[in-house]
Amino acid sequence: MSNEASPGTGTATSPAGSPAEGSVAQGIASFIDHTLLKPEASEADILKVCAEAAEYRFKSVCVNPVWVKTVKTALKGPGVLTCSVVGFPLGAAPADVKAFEARGAVLDGADEVDMVINIAAARASDKGALVDDIKAVAEAVHQGEAILKVIIETALLSDDQKVLACEAAVEAGADFVKTSTGFNGGGATVEDVALMRRTVGPDVGVKASGGVRSLEDAQAMIAAGATRIGASSGIAIVKGEQGSSAY
Repeated sequence: MSNEASPGTGTATSPAGSPAEGSVAQGIASFIDHTLLKPEASEADILKVCAEAAEYRFKSVCVNPVWVKTVKTALKGPGVLTCSVVGFPLGAAPADVKAFEARGAVLDGADEVDMVINIAAARASDKGALVDDIKAVAEAVHQGEAILKVIIETALLSDDQKVLACEAAVEAGADFVKTSTGFNGGGATVEDVALMRRTVGPDVGVKASGGVRSLEDAQAMIAAGATRIGASSGIAIVKGEQGSSAY
């Protein structure tokens, strides 16, 4: 998938309560996957996130698989995508189990799927195992005409292992690579985003996720090569405030 456009300064239309029309912050809203992955999240919590995403025109709402149908129904009309996670947050399920989970999420209405790789394989520099893991999910997702983002969990990898994981994702047919789950320590850094962008080239997306809590954070990630931002502080980001929420 090719890079998405940089946030503009004169094309956004602002809903009530959000930044002024044409602001940089509102342009960045279209990069944000508005995220709620806490296991204790209730239906009311999920519906609130959906309403926020429609109001601020975020790119997607990203939730655990159990909520995909709820999100798809709630988002009918506003043009916000439905995103689900697979093998989350450990990535330690067999590839066929991840593929089954991905297929189910797409059937339930997911437009995008964020999968966690086999982190042990990445740390062992086993590229073949990584390709097999990712490819199984990519095939399931693409059969449903959805987009696959591959979480490499940068905080647990060396730079060489990050490069290997990104190369495996590209070889396996991923549409995006993504920094982090936000659950396994650490999060997105400018250095990791830049490394991932250099590795995957211009035609694969890079999603910065984990610890992106301000407009300045988001701008830095985009400048480094990110084409998507995963955040539970999306509203704070587009308002130019400092967020404090975490996954």
